[in-house]
Amino acid sequence: MARFSGVDIPDNKRGEIGLTYIYGIGRRSAQNILTTAGIAWDKKVGEWTDDESNQIRAIITEAFKVEGVLKSEVQLSIKRLLDIGCYRGLRHRRSLPVRGQKTKNNARTRKGKRKTVANKKKAVK
Repeated sequence: MARFSGVDIPDNKRGEIGLTYIYGIGRRSAQNILTTAGIAWDKKVGEWTDDESNQIRAIITEAFKVEGVLKSEVQLSIKRLLDIGCYRGLRHRRSLPVRGQKTKNNARTRKGKRKTVANKKKAVK
């Protein structure tokens, strides 16, 4: 298994798919990395030579924020929104969708499991 930025990449995957296992690298970024390194997109990760792996590692470290650095940057951005109390920060604080989605029917991923609210019982005469 190849290891980049603390992530094991499976040997049986194509290069462009394998690189997407790294947080912060999507399909397009993976294609750009492989093109810059001069490696075919469909070449399996297990077939890469040590030289090619080192080339990819160098490109990733110099041009991309990945894994821990990127995750901490995202968390700091969210914390900044919470601190200044803007609308997006308030939505984050209440665990509601941040980007304008409706919440009447859906938004279960953000809101969590349904909480049933019971009706008031009628008074017995």
